[in-house]
Amino acid sequence: MSSIRIRTAIPADAGAIARVNVDTWRTTYSGIVPADFLAGLSYRDSQLRWEEGLSAELPGTGTVVAVTGAGEIVGYAGAGPERGGDPSYQGEIYVIYVRGDGQRLGVGRRLFETVVQQLRRDGFASMLVWT
Repeated sequence: MSSIRIRTAIPADAGAIARVNVDTWRTTYSGIVPADFLAGLSYRDSQLRWEEGLSAELPGTGTVVAVTGAGEIVGYAGAGPERGGDPSYQGEIYVIYVRGDGQRLGVGRRLFETVVQQLRRDGFASMLVWT
């Protein structure tokens, strides 16, 4: 895989992010999540959610993508304010997914580091990640 660049996601990335989202759910959660649920995941539905979310990101939130030299998105991560009301944490990493062919190349680590830097820049002194 050619070199990977991490950049801020834009609404035009919604379709590519949706494909990574659906594909990684189907591989990662196979045998954990019911097969009929995974089979029912839709690129189009995911794309619509991502278009909406990327167009209306709230202050302090952000999504970044991992892009190959050929311009293909192979992963993404998002972070922002902690959403559950836990007073111990200010920030939260909401999501991080890397397509199979982008795994074990440091892409996930770079996405993680980028959203952690984003949280720090936005003034969050602590964070949590649900796994």
